[in-house]
Amino acid sequence: MLDKAGIVEDSPDSTTLNVCAECFTALSKENRVPRFALANNLYRGELPKYFEDLTWVEEKICAIYSTTAHVTRLFQSSDPLQPKVFHGNICAHDMNVVSTASVLPRTPADVNGFLSIVFVGPGKFKPEQMGPMFRVRKDKIWSFLIWLKYHNRLYSDIPLEPDNLKHYPIDDMLPGISDRVVEN
Repeated sequence: MLDKAGIVEDSPDSTTLNVCAECFTALSKENRVPRFALANNLYRGELPKYFEDLTWVEEKICAIYSTTAHVTRLFQSSDPLQPKVFHGNICAHDMNVVSTASVLPRTPADVNGFLSIVFVGPGKFKPEQMGPMFRVRKDKIWSFLIWLKYHNRLYSDIPLEPDNLKHYPIDDMLPGISDRVVEN
């Protein structure tokens, strides 16, 4: 399925499309369908507006499969006038083992097992300075799981455990994330 934004020109005589490099490569080969094509039943559609602000951690909490470990490297500003300025990056590393959830949401301990933070800076690491990077919202997680249960066939048989939500804050940092910090 092609997003409407991919249609550049459409007239009775011709149509011009923008296609990503991966899809173009697949379509250029004989008898190849792009990996995420609707024909492969992998089109996920678009999320409702309410879920557009899901954090990557909230998505990981709701994911059936987890195949990556995430290492976040944070650098604190050495300028004493800007102690709360950070820059950094997150790398996702493939794991040899796929973690398949038998119940959702995943617990904070499950999610923290995939995460590490390397902190580089002149001061001591203070979790409250991370801002929304590891933000989780209990209601957003539960709403997303309910939506997935009714709109994604992969989630239809996965049991949802409301008791797992009691481990999450209403709106704060992922519990236990400060234990995943390595100071450099």
